[in-house]
Amino acid sequence: MYDVGKIVNTHGVRGEVRIIRITDFEERFMVGETLYLVMNDEQPRPLKIAGHRKHKQFDLVLFEDFNNINDVELFKGGMLKVHEEDLTELSEGEYYHHEIVGCAVYTEKDEKLGTIKEILSPGANDVWVVEQLKGKDILIPFIKDVVKEVNVKDKKVSVELMEGLLDE
Repeated sequence: MYDVGKIVNTHGVRGEVRIIRITDFEERFMVGETLYLVMNDEQPRPLKIAGHRKHKQFDLVLFEDFNNINDVELFKGGMLKVHEEDLTELSEGEYYHHEIVGCAVYTEKDEKLGTIKEILSPGANDVWVVEQLKGKDILIPFIKDVVKEVNVKDKKVSVELMEGLLDE
Protein backbone atom coordinates (compact mmCIF):
# COMPACT_ATOMS: atom_id res chain seq x y z
CA MET A 1 0.00 0.00 0.00
CA TYR A 2 1.13 3.55 -0.72
CA ASP A 3 0.66 6.77 1.26
CA VAL A 4 -1.61 9.49 -0.13
CA GLY A 5 -2.14 11.61 2.99
CA LYS A 6 -1.81 11.95 6.73
CA ILE A 7 -4.68 12.88 9.03
CA VAL A 8 -3.30 15.64 11.24
CA ASN A 9 -6.45 16.82 13.02
CA THR A 10 -10.21 17.08 13.04
CA HIS A 11 -12.00 20.13 11.61
CA GLY A 12 -15.24 21.35 13.11
CA VAL A 13 -17.77 19.12 14.86
CA ARG A 14 -19.37 17.36 11.88
CA GLY A 15 -16.69 14.70 11.35
CA GLU A 16 -14.33 16.35 8.87
CA VAL A 17 -10.64 15.54 9.13
CA ARG A 18 -7.71 17.74 8.14
CA ILE A 19 -5.25 15.99 5.83
CA ILE A 20 -1.76 16.81 4.65
CA ARG A 21 -1.67 15.46 1.12
CA ILE A 22 1.21 13.24 -0.02
CA THR A 23 0.01 12.78 -3.60
CA ASP A 24 -0.34 14.86 -6.73
CA PHE A 25 -3.48 13.02 -7.83
CA GLU A 26 -6.66 15.02 -7.19
CA GLU A 27 -8.84 11.98 -7.90
CA ARG A 28 -7.66 10.30 -4.68
CA PHE A 29 -9.96 12.62 -2.71
CA MET A 30 -13.01 12.59 -5.00
CA VAL A 31 -16.39 11.76 -3.48
CA GLY A 32 -17.02 8.02 -3.74
CA GLU A 33 -13.33 7.02 -3.69
CA THR A 34 -12.08 4.63 -1.01
CA LEU A 35 -8.94 5.23 1.01
CA TYR A 36 -7.49 2.91 3.63
CA LEU A 37 -6.71 4.23 7.11
CA VAL A 38 -3.67 2.67 8.75
CA MET A 39 -3.09 3.30 12.45
CA ASN A 40 -0.06 1.76 14.20
CA ASP A 41 0.00 -1.99 13.43
CA GLU A 42 -3.75 -2.32 12.85
CA GLN A 43 -5.29 -3.75 9.69
CA PRO A 44 -6.08 -1.13 7.00
CA ARG A 45 -9.62 0.23 7.44
CA PRO A 46 -11.52 1.18 4.26
CA LEU A 47 -13.11 4.64 4.36
CA LYS A 48 -15.34 5.96 1.58
CA ILE A 49 -15.16 9.69 0.88
CA ALA A 50 -18.48 11.51 1.32
CA GLY A 51 -17.11 15.05 0.95
CA HIS A 52 -13.94 16.94 0.09
CA ARG A 53 -12.82 20.55 0.02
CA LYS A 54 -9.62 22.54 0.30
CA HIS A 55 -8.92 24.84 3.23
CA LYS A 56 -5.63 26.77 3.35
CA GLN A 57 -2.86 24.19 2.75
CA PHE A 58 -5.01 21.23 3.86
CA ASP A 59 -7.57 18.90 2.33
CA LEU A 60 -10.71 18.54 4.44
CA VAL A 61 -12.41 15.17 4.02
CA LEU A 62 -15.65 13.75 5.34
CA PHE A 63 -16.02 9.97 5.35
CA GLU A 64 -19.31 8.10 4.91
CA ASP A 65 -20.93 7.06 8.23
CA PHE A 66 -18.65 9.37 10.27
CA ASN A 67 -20.71 12.51 10.96
CA ASN A 68 -19.40 13.61 14.33
CA ILE A 69 -16.06 14.82 15.70
CA ASN A 70 -16.17 11.98 18.24
CA ASP A 71 -16.30 9.43 15.39
CA VAL A 72 -13.06 10.68 13.79
CA GLU A 73 -11.05 11.88 16.80
CA LEU A 74 -9.18 8.54 16.92
CA PHE A 75 -8.12 8.92 13.25
CA LYS A 76 -5.61 11.67 14.12
CA GLY A 77 -2.08 10.65 13.16
CA GLY A 78 -3.28 7.94 10.82
CA MET A 79 -1.99 7.45 7.29
CA LEU A 80 -4.37 7.24 4.32
CA LYS A 81 -3.23 4.73 1.71
CA VAL A 82 -4.20 3.11 -1.57
CA HIS A 83 -3.47 -0.39 -2.88
CA GLU A 84 -0.82 -0.88 -5.54
CA GLU A 85 -3.47 -1.81 -8.13
CA ASP A 86 -5.08 1.62 -7.56
CA LEU A 87 -1.95 3.48 -8.66
CA THR A 88 -2.47 5.64 -11.74
CA GLU A 89 -0.44 4.99 -14.90
CA LEU A 90 2.20 7.70 -15.26
CA SER A 91 3.48 9.45 -18.36
CA GLU A 92 7.01 8.89 -19.58
CA GLY A 93 9.51 10.74 -17.41
CA GLU A 94 7.20 10.68 -14.35
CA TYR A 95 7.86 8.42 -11.38
CA TYR A 96 6.32 7.48 -8.07
CA HIS A 97 8.46 8.31 -5.05
CA HIS A 98 8.68 4.63 -4.07
CA GLU A 99 10.26 3.89 -7.47
CA ILE A 100 12.99 6.50 -6.96
CA VAL A 101 13.86 6.02 -3.28
CA GLY A 102 16.52 3.32 -3.08
CA CYS A 103 17.97 3.95 -6.55
CA ALA A 104 21.75 4.16 -6.85
CA VAL A 105 23.02 7.46 -8.29
CA TYR A 106 25.93 7.54 -10.73
CA THR A 107 27.82 10.42 -12.36
CA GLU A 108 28.34 10.77 -16.11
CA LYS A 109 31.74 9.05 -15.50
CA ASP A 110 29.89 6.06 -13.93
CA GLU A 111 31.13 6.89 -10.42
CA LYS A 112 28.66 5.93 -7.70
CA LEU A 113 27.62 8.93 -5.61
CA GLY A 114 25.27 7.09 -3.24
CA THR A 115 21.63 6.06 -2.87
CA ILE A 116 18.47 8.16 -2.94
CA LYS A 117 17.04 8.09 0.57
CA GLU A 118 14.34 10.76 0.42
CA ILE A 119 12.49 13.10 -1.93
CA LEU A 120 11.76 16.70 -0.94
CA SER A 121 9.11 18.85 -2.65
CA PRO A 122 10.08 22.42 -1.76
CA GLY A 123 8.56 24.16 -4.76
CA ALA A 124 9.12 24.25 -8.51
CA ASN A 125 10.78 20.82 -8.71
CA ASP A 126 11.51 17.87 -6.46
CA VAL A 127 14.90 17.48 -4.82
CA TRP A 128 16.37 14.02 -4.38
CA VAL A 129 18.43 13.49 -1.22
CA VAL A 130 21.38 11.20 -1.97
CA GLU A 131 23.07 9.49 0.95
CA GLN A 132 26.79 9.08 0.26
CA LEU A 133 28.87 6.25 1.66
CA LYS A 134 31.02 8.91 3.35
CA GLY A 135 30.26 12.57 3.88
CA LYS A 136 27.16 14.72 3.85
CA ASP A 137 24.04 14.07 1.83
CA ILE A 138 23.90 15.50 -1.69
CA LEU A 139 20.81 17.38 -2.88
CA ILE A 140 20.03 16.65 -6.53
CA PRO A 141 17.35 18.80 -8.20
CA PHE A 142 15.06 16.76 -10.45
CA ILE A 143 15.62 18.83 -13.60
CA LYS A 144 16.68 17.77 -17.12
CA ASP A 145 20.04 19.54 -16.86
CA VAL A 146 21.02 17.32 -13.91
CA VAL A 147 19.06 14.05 -14.04
CA LYS A 148 20.00 12.48 -17.37
CA GLU A 149 18.56 8.97 -17.09
CA VAL A 150 16.27 7.11 -14.69
CA ASN A 151 16.04 3.33 -14.85
CA VAL A 152 13.58 2.22 -12.15
CA LYS A 153 13.82 -1.43 -13.24
CA ASP A 154 17.56 -1.52 -12.51
CA LYS A 155 17.23 1.04 -9.66
CA LYS A 156 19.85 3.30 -11.29
CA VAL A 157 19.90 7.06 -11.88
CA SER A 158 22.52 8.85 -13.99
CA VAL A 159 23.24 12.50 -13.27
CA GLU A 160 25.42 15.26 -14.68
CA LEU A 161 26.67 17.30 -11.77
CA MET A 162 26.41 21.04 -12.08
CA GLU A 163 29.04 23.20 -10.44
CA GLY A 164 28.34 23.61 -6.73
CA LEU A 165 26.24 20.45 -6.22
CA LEU A 166 29.13 18.66 -4.52
CA ASP A 167 31.02 20.16 -1.59
CA GLU A 168 34.62 19.48 -2.51
